[in-house]
Amino acid sequence: MESFIQNMFAERIGGSKFGKETILYKFEKIKRAKAKAKELHPDMELIDMGVGEPDEKADMGIIGTLAYEAGKDENRGYADNGIYEFKVAAAKYLERVYGVKGINPDTEVNHAIGSKSALALLPYAFINPGDVTIMTVPGYPVLGTITKWLGGEVYNVPLLKENNFLPDLSSIPADIRKRAKLMYLNYPNNPCGAVATKEFFEEVVKFAMENNIIVVHDAAYAALVFDGYKPLSFLSVEGAKEVGVEIHSLSKAYNMTGWRLAFVAGNELVVKAFAAVKDNNDSGQFKAIQKAGIYALEHPEITEKINEKYSRRHDLLVKTLREIGFDAQKPKGSFYLYVEIPKGIKNGRRFETAEEFSEYLITEKCISTVPWDDAGHFVRFSVTFEAKTPEDEIRVMEELKRRLSDVEFEF
Repeated sequence: MESFIQNMFAERIGGSKFGKETILYKFEKIKRAKAKAKELHPDMELIDMGVGEPDEKADMGIIGTLAYEAGKDENRGYADNGIYEFKVAAAKYLERVYGVKGINPDTEVNHAIGSKSALALLPYAFINPGDVTIMTVPGYPVLGTITKWLGGEVYNVPLLKENNFLPDLSSIPADIRKRAKLMYLNYPNNPCGAVATKEFFEEVVKFAMENNIIVVHDAAYAALVFDGYKPLSFLSVEGAKEVGVEIHSLSKAYNMTGWRLAFVAGNELVVKAFAAVKDNNDSGQFKAIQKAGIYALEHPEITEKINEKYSRRHDLLVKTLREIGFDAQKPKGSFYLYVEIPKGIKNGRRFETAEEFSEYLITEKCISTVPWDDAGHFVRFSVTFEAKTPEDEIRVMEELKRRLSDVEFEF
């Protein structure tokens, strides 16, 4: 007998069909495919280039600060909307690393339990049924998911190779501009690895002002840049603080993914609204973690060292894939490499979608990637693969090349 609870679920998560759907979402498919690959190839090392988090632990200075602060009585209680010292450190970090001046820690900064939490909570402050959130695809969907749950709509703008993976704002219809309240951007981009330019952000500010749209810039990878490209903040552009906020995460820049610490900075009203919603959803991140976050923000040289590793690995991966025939181009930021899939294997299998190619890689070659078919057919390689030393990185690349060289791909 079916429980009455089956008919009680909200429509936003599937209604009475919740739990009965047979559709598997992308990352669940990848998880299952990896488990199957290990079963099919027990003696073959899984080369996991699909993982979207750092492969190393946080700097020992950060870890040591957490351990020390966790033992203090003063840090045991609820943090609510954050400790003031963290807000000050965030404002100073924006100025030191990005040249953003004039951020008021009292009114223009608030911590979050990770950037995902910030993205999930922001729509509650602005979206009513019928309102629109402009999203870029491919991309991180959380802001759009919650928008739909609140009865809003999502308008997707494709990130195309011919436009350097920047959204064409002029392509957004007048009706959408009129109803849109939020616009999500993410640079350096996940999964494309593309970086924004100051000129693009100036265009975004102008667009937002003309159409009364709030910009939410997800800067999770903003500090992960190399080859002469300097960290760029949306807030560094004139007028940006009038139209939006930027979310900075410590997860990627400081190898602190599981620590769940980020901050929202920018427009005072948006920050205030976020704080009000957040105050009704959580009681703040553990104060000792915020104290460790302060240490991190005061030591951006930690990120610079991390960037050296990612840049080195990108060089190796790009060289390896190009030797096989892929049109791989090293990105200027993030730890992702976004590559168009081959059409197929000579005199053999054809690949109609990135999902098919990604499935082939994991099933036949024990290589894990993430497929994207939203705007063209690409797979995302991550340079956060397991390798303990630079020599081990070379070994992984040699093994990757060996596995992919026993067939001839057609591009």
